[in-house]
Amino acid sequence: MAQAVEEWYKQMPIITRSYLTAAVVTTVGCSLEIISPYNLYLNPTLVVKQYQFWRLVTNFLYFRNMDLDFLFHMFFLARYCKLLEENSFRGKTADFLYMLLFGATVLTGIVLVGGMIPYLSVSFSKIIFLSNSLTFMMVYVWSKQNPYIHMSFLGLFTFTAAYLPWVLLGFSVLVGASPWGDLLGMIAGHAYYFLAFVYPRMTDRRPLKTPSFLKALFADEPVVVARPEDVRFAHAPFDEIHQD
Repeated sequence: MAQAVEEWYKQMPIITRSYLTAAVVTTVGCSLEIISPYNLYLNPTLVVKQYQFWRLVTNFLYFRNMDLDFLFHMFFLARYCKLLEENSFRGKTADFLYMLLFGATVLTGIVLVGGMIPYLSVSFSKIIFLSNSLTFMMVYVWSKQNPYIHMSFLGLFTFTAAYLPWVLLGFSVLVGASPWGDLLGMIAGHAYYFLAFVYPRMTDRRPLKTPSFLKALFADEPVVVARPEDVRFAHAPFDEIHQD
């Protein structure tokens, strides 16, 4: 069993493995009171006035209590982050890292701006950790990249991957969780998907071009992809198939 887990961990691509490790270590450290969450949460005042810039990063690593919600998000992180890095971003590790940096920047900007809007400031002031939102952003981007894959939710009903973010959002509302984190992830994910995939097809311009210094960090090594079992694809719409 331990060997199987070790093998599974080693087979993860580098960004997924690094983020998952940092998230688990940070969350476990806080649960054991080795690390204090008060030193990790997003606080614009402390960032600007006391130069605690690490908070811009650490708020994406802490997933609060180690409960069922934590396990769900670790599953989402391990699965969809891995699927994106191995498939949509195969051989493009720098582009994948840039996507995460873009998402983190958008989420942070939304929270900072939202905190200055009178009627929304109270709600945004409660968002001090954006780890769930960044994870949900990856789920959203994956669903947009793979809209015709058939999925099942807890064996209750089936749907295509295009509706996965909405199904998870509805589930969060049903269990009494705040939908704000998921909604922010969807907004960031849609912004990235539009600027990275839709807008270039419309205008032949790429506003989200990965900086050269990020590409210099990673060698363009091919990634061996094993197609998952029991994956079925829905048929594309008729007009989309014959659009040419």
